[in-house]
Amino acid sequence: MIPTSFPPREEIARLTARMLLEIKAVHFNAAEPFTLASRLPSPTYIDCRKLISYPRIRSTLMDFLTVTVMRDAGFEAFDNIAGGETAGIPFAALVAERMALPMAYVRKKPKGYGRNARIEGAMTEGQRVLLVEDLTTDGGSKLSFVDAIRETGASCAHTAVIFYYGIFPETVGKLADHGVTLHHLCTWWDVLAEARASGAFDAATLAEVESFLSAPRAWQDARKPADPAPKG
Repeated sequence: MIPTSFPPREEIARLTARMLLEIKAVHFNAAEPFTLASRLPSPTYIDCRKLISYPRIRSTLMDFLTVTVMRDAGFEAFDNIAGGETAGIPFAALVAERMALPMAYVRKKPKGYGRNARIEGAMTEGQRVLLVEDLTTDGGSKLSFVDAIRETGASCAHTAVIFYYGIFPETVGKLADHGVTLHHLCTWWDVLAEARASGAFDAATLAEVESFLSAPRAWQDARKPADPAPKG
């Protein structure tokens, strides 16, 4: 069912951050930073996959994502919803159900046998496709999914995520240069504000997280592992 309630953006961001904290999808650890896929350290980590296990939160966030997309992009703007492998697939299915639209998903790479397809499901030339994912950091992984969608002859000018890091200024521009508009529910700044309001973490940890969010590249450069000394 298509949601008919449109909360203010600020309230959506606050409630989304609150839900992520409530289910402990948010992890802060300044003393022992997490290692990201880039091999760089970070005092923050978020696991949006946990959301699928909490029906009330899952349903509310999918309502939020649906109304955000309709408010920003249009009520009749899409013909198909695509999820990115793998985390985006369940959220794409839930958004497609609410918007009464077909759903497909995009593989990270061709599966290497059979049709060797990257698109699973029905997607046809001329369709306007919304790409749904769980989160985005710098937007890079979205571009490959968008290109795979466009190779079918469909168009993809919008991507929607639950969580956007909001700390790398080049992200929105990178997507815009590729003809893609980003829609999101909340950022690290929203989570930090809600964590402070709720007392979810101690003051020292929150201060270190704020330091990272304010200058992530500098924070990482100061803490990244040293290159091993050459042998011989």
